[in-house]
Amino acid sequence: MTRSELVNWISGQSRYLDQSLVDGALHDLLQYIADCLGHGHRIEIRGFGTFALRDRRPVMARNTKPGATLDTEGNSTIHFKQ
Repeated sequence: MTRSELVNWISGQSRYLDQSLVDGALHDLLQYIADCLGHGHRIEIRGFGTFALRDRRPVMARNTKPGATLDTEGNSTIHFKQ
């Protein structure tokens, strides 16, 4: 489901919520989740799921054409668990 489909579905469930209001609230919610994850916090929405960061370790990759090896940096990825 895309963001616009979600906005249309939520606004269709209530006759009091128009699309611009739902879109603004969804934008604020997603921004809050991104900010919290950016500060290293875990987000749990009861009955929906949990968002957390997982660290990926650095690995040595290989470029197959020239045969050179590359050291990749470790990074963090977002993990969602239902």
